[in-house]
Amino acid sequence: MWPGAPHPLGARPRTGPGGVRGTNFALWAGGAEAVEVCLFDEDGRETRCPLPEFTHGIWHGFLPGVGAGRRYGYRVHGPWDPWTGARFNPAKLLLDPYARAVDAPRGADYRQLPPEVYGHVRDWPQQEYADTVRDDRDSAPYVPKGVVVQDDGPDEWRDDVRPKTPWADTVIYELHVRGFTMRHPQIPEELRGTYAGLAHPAAVAHLVELGVTAVELLPVHQFAHEDHLLRRGLGNYWGYNSLGWFAPHAAYAAGGTTGQQVGEFRAMVRALHAAGIEVILDVVYNHTAEAGELGPTLSLKGIDNAGYYRLQHDARRYADYTGCGNTPHVVRPHVLRLITDSLRYWVTEMGVDGFRFDLAAA
Repeated sequence: MWPGAPHPLGARPRTGPGGVRGTNFALWAGGAEAVEVCLFDEDGRETRCPLPEFTHGIWHGFLPGVGAGRRYGYRVHGPWDPWTGARFNPAKLLLDPYARAVDAPRGADYRQLPPEVYGHVRDWPQQEYADTVRDDRDSAPYVPKGVVVQDDGPDEWRDDVRPKTPWADTVIYELHVRGFTMRHPQIPEELRGTYAGLAHPAAVAHLVELGVTAVELLPVHQFAHEDHLLRRGLGNYWGYNSLGWFAPHAAYAAGGTTGQQVGEFRAMVRALHAAGIEVILDVVYNHTAEAGELGPTLSLKGIDNAGYYRLQHDARRYADYTGCGNTPHVVRPHVLRLITDSLRYWVTEMGVDGFRFDLAAA
């Protein structure tokens, strides 16, 4: 592990000193005592590498030889003290909030999350304090991993032309990527429910025939199913439960989930642009899939709980302005930057044309 750089945040393939190729890892975790980046091979074996540098709240390092397609996560060390909002627990593998792809199964997977992913001991006999008792069982086998994604090349968008339809002439069609493509008889069965299905000429021709000038996609950020749905054998169909604000939802990818979803999404955008159709994303930044104090520990909660979320006076509890369990603390610069970096990424590197903000006031 080399020192690397604190910027840009996330996992970015780079050329290091001496022309050595590798990946720079950078994570904001201002209250942490140490951070390990955890690499996973094809057989699921884990290699832990401590990030050696700490710059203005950002832990960072450069790993030679690590390239696109490698799965990874973080383990963050620090105090476990829910009474002050600290929920550090290195037994929990955490998703990089800047991960540009997430390795997760395609299709609906409604299996109930095991106790290992929650961070606290769920079956503690005193239920009032269950969320304060730390669970040190390893969550790595049960949680999604980030995927290192190669930056797009200089020619990636050379032939793409944004329609830039005037507002007075705009006709927006709101659609669900999976639902819109599942029953179209001219879309090949293996492409139904996917970004590639929406890019298929039959789907595009239907939109053109309707006179649509823009599609507003219901949430396509990587999302997770809520605990109360999983316990009933159900799942979140609509996607308003974001887990990764940079990653296209892996279950909507036909080509694979180890980075292929990124290229597939970009190809979809280019196909729609070629037909004169803009792409608008319905985005959810007002809460995350980690829910409240009894929710799972998947990312921000374990990276720096008090640094990323609004907490009540009783710091065990979350300020919940949406009824979904938590509220990101967007007044803090690193949280606001996480959101603005995400928006910028979707425009500059994924080609989208605009956004609809769910519960923007929150």
